[in-house]
Amino acid sequence: MLTLSQALLRLSEPLLPRARYLPFAVQQQLLQYLTGRLFAAPLASGSFDLLCGRWLRLQISDLNLSWCLTRAGGGLKVMREAPTDVTIRGNWREFLLLASRLEDPDTLFFRRRLVIEGDTELGLALKNLIDSLDPDDLPPRLWQLLGELGAQVKSEQIRGC
Repeated sequence: MLTLSQALLRLSEPLLPRARYLPFAVQQQLLQYLTGRLFAAPLASGSFDLLCGRWLRLQISDLNLSWCLTRAGGGLKVMREAPTDVTIRGNWREFLLLASRLEDPDTLFFRRRLVIEGDTELGLALKNLIDSLDPDDLPPRLWQLLGELGAQVKSEQIRGC
């Protein structure tokens, strides 16, 4: 019998690539809402202020998706295009491993599974910020699901699936 994480990963294979067909306005509203909710504490404490007046492009290569983010107003502003200072690029599974903390960020970057291009000082500061975020600030069920999905991805990589 499939676990929830196995089922979600199987469903994600055909569904995630279709995300690029969502109108950008929907992607933008969803990302701004989610980042505002999920990162409320670090946003309030000023952790994301390093993005004030600076732009990060987050690029998910295998899904052909990318967004530009900056710190604006009370949260993160998402745009389709912007004069980007730094790009962090990788496949969705690597970002999942990063988010679930089941792969060390330095390892992902060292093995070039995630790539920083542009202002590397800003990129490293962002990597350290991501690494310093407290998972206890996330809803417990979301953190649990991220962990289960990350563990499933990691076990598939080990088995060579």
